[in-house]
Amino acid sequence: MNPSPFSWDKFNQMPLVGIIRNLTLEEIQHIIPLYKEAGLTTLEITMNTPQAADIIHFAFENYGQNLNIGAGTVCSEEDLEIALAAGAQFIVTPIINKKVIKASVKKGIPIFPGAYTPTEIYKAWTLGASMVKIYPATSLGPEYIKDLKAPLNRLKVMPTGGISLGNLKEFLLAGSDGFGIGSQLFDKKLIKENDWMELQAHFKAYVNAYLTAKPHQT
Repeated sequence: MNPSPFSWDKFNQMPLVGIIRNLTLEEIQHIIPLYKEAGLTTLEITMNTPQAADIIHFAFENYGQNLNIGAGTVCSEEDLEIALAAGAQFIVTPIINKKVIKASVKKGIPIFPGAYTPTEIYKAWTLGASMVKIYPATSLGPEYIKDLKAPLNRLKVMPTGGISLGNLKEFLLAGSDGFGIGSQLFDKKLIKENDWMELQAHFKAYVNAYLTAKPHQT
């Protein structure tokens, strides 16, 4: 499969990456249209989700022209090849795997590797990361992002883990370039109850929170 390229325009318009983990294909078939209609643009399906390749394939085939569809928890070159064959347009890892980063860069696929300390973050960036996933973000807090970007202002970072409606603005104003949001965004109770209308309202609340918090260009 030859995926259509990742759209940075779509990402920059709404840099919230929804992380799908351990949802079924049937649930995802309900969720993705609501996700798109709410104004979200970038979706990550983790490779440790059952039938991950099938889900990525479905998402790409049906929504790859309108959404950025990516694979998360890519920890090996084998994971990478499976994800790309399924149609993944970008790659997210929880770790720094030099071979995975280099292979993605060589193929022209955006990659967001996970890192924690300034040294790890800078190493991931110098290996060619498009953006560095800071995980777990809530353990470090918005001040960490602010302190990190003071000397390393060229870095692009995506805090992930615990980003919520309550702290999104703080992380944005601290200098975050993107946000990885999993269970906070994909509310398990609403999904279990098939409350799709309320789930879409929940998605829209995140979109509005970002648009409201985003500094206006002067």
